[in-house]
Amino acid sequence: MSDQYLSWIKEKDMKAWEKAQQIFREARPVVRSEEEQTWTDNVDVSQFYDDNLSLDWGSNVPGSGAPEKIMVAAVQALENRGYQVSETGYRFLEQGLAAHQERDFVKLHQLSALLRRELMNAQKDENSEYWKYKYYHSFEEYEKEVSFPDSIAVDASTEDFREKIRAGWLAQLVGGAMGTMVEGYTSENLQKAFGDVTGYLREPNTYNDDITFELAFLDAFSEKGYEVTAEDVALRWVGFIPCGWSAEELAIRNIKSGIFPPESGTHCNPFNEWIGAQMRAGICGMAAPGNPYMAARLAWRDGEVSHANNGILGEVFNAVMTSLAFVNTDIHSVVKASIDMIPKKSEYYSVISYAYECCMRCDSWQDALKACMDKYHTYNWIHAYPNACCEIIALIYGNGDFRETLHIITMCGIDVDCNAGMIMPLLAIQQGIQSIPSELLHPAFEKLETYMRGKYREISLEELVQETVDSICRAGAQNTGHV
Repeated sequence: MSDQYLSWIKEKDMKAWEKAQQIFREARPVVRSEEEQTWTDNVDVSQFYDDNLSLDWGSNVPGSGAPEKIMVAAVQALENRGYQVSETGYRFLEQGLAAHQERDFVKLHQLSALLRRELMNAQKDENSEYWKYKYYHSFEEYEKEVSFPDSIAVDASTEDFREKIRAGWLAQLVGGAMGTMVEGYTSENLQKAFGDVTGYLREPNTYNDDITFELAFLDAFSEKGYEVTAEDVALRWVGFIPCGWSAEELAIRNIKSGIFPPESGTHCNPFNEWIGAQMRAGICGMAAPGNPYMAARLAWRDGEVSHANNGILGEVFNAVMTSLAFVNTDIHSVVKASIDMIPKKSEYYSVISYAYECCMRCDSWQDALKACMDKYHTYNWIHAYPNACCEIIALIYGNGDFRETLHIITMCGIDVDCNAGMIMPLLAIQQGIQSIPSELLHPAFEKLETYMRGKYREISLEELVQETVDSICRAGAQNTGHV
């Protein structure tokens, strides 16, 4: 054996105190220059953390400029979930908003900590409608209360399947690009500002946080197939993704602290019923074409990294629709069948069934949208509920036409890029790339640019399609059982 190998064996078996002692004993004194005597490498560390905190108290969505105050939304989200924030918490909230306005970061850091403690200790509101519905803690609880149709075998090795995957990803890029330009506004204000939006308001691009989390899932699925776990996905998040927003950001912080799923989605995370899981379901449906049971199962594993209960059911709903699109060409049938695969005792079911009922009785999508927005006006525009309503409205009134469906989902407003990115692939998978109007295709979609680390920082559309198809083939895409 070489001396180097023996040294490695010895170090491998060392206790932590021995490793620390070795580092300490082998350290050789040096004299550093004045410029080197800093912890910040010439970066204003206070400014860095102040800027990050400032985003919680007032920011604008990068793509559309829509305003958001995440600390206000945190209180809102907890109350939507059946908790009561104390008067003290509200006082800290008002003081924090004032400190942010005054750029008093000493106070703002203190008030942020105090408010987070109040949120963490919020008490259950026994009178809240939320608790009248069943809370689903696990996939096993969920699957007991729904019936899944038999899966239909789909041959992932064919050129036809490859084209469906390419169409699905391309449609997601089209929908995401369109939505990124207008997200965060009401339908009325979009109409006033732009009239009917039927095309891009500026040059489209692929820089979007939504697809980022799907790429992380794809990487985990590529290795583990249908045995992929929430922990596998969580590790991809902290490896590939530097930061997130709302539920995803808090989940990433939890995972980095050693808090893994499902606790990463529930620990100090008021946003775990927002749209974050619902927006990343497409890849789970693609990975289980024609098998809604497996799509739901994959979606649950992915969802519980950052979400819980209704937040996960939102991802299940979109994943099931995507799975069915491979084997069912009637979009109305896909929507109805997917609603039926959400448990009737859940609050999420009450939302999507209400949206569907509105579509059945209202003469126009505008009337259906108004009814839904009026009913769910206490929810943030990033919450899963109002956005799920928009998805259903656009799919029903769009009636399978790509251009009209995209027009409706765009003009519905709120979190448009998430919604369009999830529903437009359904039509493209059903009907092929030819269903996407040529004026919506753009050279930018041939290459995805992201803010991820590593191999997904930049990836061509063809590479993405190939990785998706290869992963499904390896996993056994023709699986017809309830695995």
